[in-house]
Amino acid sequence: MTKKEKPTILVVNDDGIDAPGIKVLIDAMKDLGRVVVVAPDSPQSATGHAITIARPLRLDRVHIYPDVEMYKCSGTPVDCVKLAVNKVFHDQKPAICVSGINHGLNHSINVIYSGTMSAAVEGAIESIPSIGFSYDDFSYDADFSKCVPFVKAIARQVLEHGLPVGTLLNVNFPKAEKMKGIKICRQANAKWAEEFDERTDPHNRNYYWLTGVFQLNDKGEDTDVWALKNEYVSLVPIQFDLTAHHAIPVLNNWQFDVQEG
Repeated sequence: MTKKEKPTILVVNDDGIDAPGIKVLIDAMKDLGRVVVVAPDSPQSATGHAITIARPLRLDRVHIYPDVEMYKCSGTPVDCVKLAVNKVFHDQKPAICVSGINHGLNHSINVIYSGTMSAAVEGAIESIPSIGFSYDDFSYDADFSKCVPFVKAIARQVLEHGLPVGTLLNVNFPKAEKMKGIKICRQANAKWAEEFDERTDPHNRNYYWLTGVFQLNDKGEDTDVWALKNEYVSLVPIQFDLTAHHAIPVLNNWQFDVQEG
């Protein structure tokens, strides 16, 4: 395959354009195609699928890594994908969108809150085959090297086969001495039991700091949480269609007594 024939790959994240995880992802993708990066200019963790509508967005070309076309965006991870499609690619969409590698897991319910995964979801909404990658290590100096062979293998399969319409992949890596392989999983039934630590600032005003405990309500051995606990890479196909299709027949049996006036 010649350089001209290589696919174009959009790289995004939520930890910011200078995060260590995105450098690893860029380096991994450079072996597979022409890399274009559009990433937030500052950390945007847990922003979910937020978009910017009340202030102007900035998109500036930067030169951080050699031979890589890079832009920093003042908005959210989803803003990055939207601007990439509309202003960088001018609606000539890339072959694939990869997001991450995130510092910290985005398994189970965390996918709802994740900026990393929301960027990938936006890619899928734009009909771009998309993958989000996350690693179980919050350290700035986290060693992502063990993730790289899996990143490349999964991205190659998506480039070769594509993905079903409306589907994207949520990939999480365990912090393990040796990752045992890839498990195709479902999202575990889990949630955060949240608490707000009440504190007082120097002006004697109360403020709150979100804390919580992760609660797993799922003993299945086919979940992302189980796979990661057992040192496997978890791969969960997810979708942005939030319709609860199984509930439609139930609701169709309801009798709505609509009273006017």
